[in-house]
Amino acid sequence: LGPTIIHLFDEGERSLPPRFVDRPIQAMSMNIFRLCGDMSHVFSIIVLLLRLRVAKNASGISVRTHELFLVVFVTRYLDLFTTFYSLYNSCMKVLYIATTAAIIYMIRFSEPICSTYDKAQDTFLHWKFAVAPCAAIAFITHLIGSGISRFDLLELLWTFSIYLESIAILPQLIVLQRYREVENLTGNYILFMGAYRAFYILNWIYRSYHEPMYQHHFVVYLCGVLQTVLYADFFYYYFMSKQKGGKFTLPTSRG
Repeated sequence: LGPTIIHLFDEGERSLPPRFVDRPIQAMSMNIFRLCGDMSHVFSIIVLLLRLRVAKNASGISVRTHELFLVVFVTRYLDLFTTFYSLYNSCMKVLYIATTAAIIYMIRFSEPICSTYDKAQDTFLHWKFAVAPCAAIAFITHLIGSGISRFDLLELLWTFSIYLESIAILPQLIVLQRYREVENLTGNYILFMGAYRAFYILNWIYRSYHEPMYQHHFVVYLCGVLQTVLYADFFYYYFMSKQKGGKFTLPTSRG
C-alpha cells in the first residue's frame, strides 16, 4: 500500500471537476498553506456573523456579494448528492452554504439588522454583470474543452462557480469604496477573505512541487490570482491604517 493520505477539504478545489470522479480520486493531503486558507475563510465568516449579531448593524456590508457566494457554493457543491469524499469535506460544504444563506437572511429580513442595510450603496448589478457573463464564459469554455459529445452539466456548473467566485467580492469592495470609512470588524472580515485565497495560491505551488500526481487546473489558477489581485488595494490601505494607528479609510476614485 502507498502512504496514507488524509482526504481533506481544499478551498480552492472543494470539489473535483466531475470528469475526474470516475478516475481514482486523488486524496488531498494537508499542508500549512491549506490549513491557513481554510481557517482564514472560517474566521471571515465568524467575524461577519459576530458583526451582524452583536452590532445588529449591516451598514457597509454588501448582501449582493453574499448572494453571489451562495450561487458559487450551491453550484459547486452539487457533488454532495453524487460523491462522498470525507466527513470533513461534506460538513464544510454544508457549513458554507448554510452560513452564507443565514447571512443573506439576516441582512434582508432580520430586524433590526435589515433596517440598517443601505440598498442605495449596494447597487452593483450582480445578476447582469457577474452571474450572466460568468455563465456565458463557462458555457463557452466547457464546450471548447469537452465538446458537445462530452457535455457534463455538473462540470459546467463547477466551472461557472470558479469564474463567479473570482469576482464575487466586487460588490463588497464597491460598497466600502462608497462608505470610505471601514468599520473594524468589516475590515477584518475582508482581510480574512483575501488571506484565504492568497494562502491557496501558496497551497497550489506547494502541492505542485510535493505531490507527484497533482492535477493542474489552470482555470482555477487564473481565477484565484484574479481574486487575490482584487484585494490588493484593500490590503495596502488596511495595513497602512494599522501602521499609522488611525481610522481605516479608503480613498476616493481620484485618490
